[in-house]
Amino acid sequence: MTYRDFWQPLTGRYDENEAKAIGRMVMELGYGLTMTDILCQRVDDLPHDELLAMRQRLEAGEPVQYVLGLAEFGGRLFRVGPGVLIPRPETYELCQWIISEQRGGDMLDIGTGSGCIACTLAAGLPEARLTAWDLSDAALAMAAANAKRTNVHVSLVRQDALRPPADHGLWDVIVSNPPYICRNEMAAMATNVVEHEPHEALFVPDDDALLFYRAIASYAVEALRPDGRLYFEINPHYANELETLLAGLGLTDIETRNDQFGKKRMTRACKPTTGK
Repeated sequence: MTYRDFWQPLTGRYDENEAKAIGRMVMELGYGLTMTDILCQRVDDLPHDELLAMRQRLEAGEPVQYVLGLAEFGGRLFRVGPGVLIPRPETYELCQWIISEQRGGDMLDIGTGSGCIACTLAAGLPEARLTAWDLSDAALAMAAANAKRTNVHVSLVRQDALRPPADHGLWDVIVSNPPYICRNEMAAMATNVVEHEPHEALFVPDDDALLFYRAIASYAVEALRPDGRLYFEINPHYANELETLLAGLGLTDIETRNDQFGKKRMTRACKPTTGK
């Protein structure tokens, strides 16, 4: 099978440039081939049956990251699979924001999924102590594998974000990329996302878009130390409502930033120092 044989059938679902990019990702991440190798027809040497099985999964709309079992995030490769959300570049921007403002301390990642946020923070902030929650046993197992893969330590805990414990003053930083897409937005989403990525990690009820933000922010008000910070990845449609919610809980220095695509995508809020 040639490189063209691999990517061309994918144009039934993707445009030509995206089909080629998916083909390159398979060759580079899956088999370690460079573009030079591809041009020199090294693809011909790869196992035909294996490539055919991958191509069939891609033609059916399965995300290439699930087909490979790998996703790139901030220059690192993370294990991913069905049941775990595929890391996005916007989420890495959130990690960069946190790393630029923090030096260490006790940090909690709520709804860790693949562990991409917790592992990235642990790698970027060696003095930090990372804990990560998830309700999914599959996600916790994946996060553990990724912590080992990235050579960092993350304490993993099975915990429901909507029913957090009554903690007080435990954390210097809490971060979360919670479910935030309303189901009425589903029609505008890519079909391979809707059909393959875990809905419990994506969607919230149409009548309660801030469900997870409310629960996590309420926990943060008690569980953060004075001057502690809360960071969220957000739905741009509800940025103003989220800022109002955070201010109503007594959090201060609220800031919302755009992602690389110009959309409001991340918000930070601070717990005031006692006496302020």
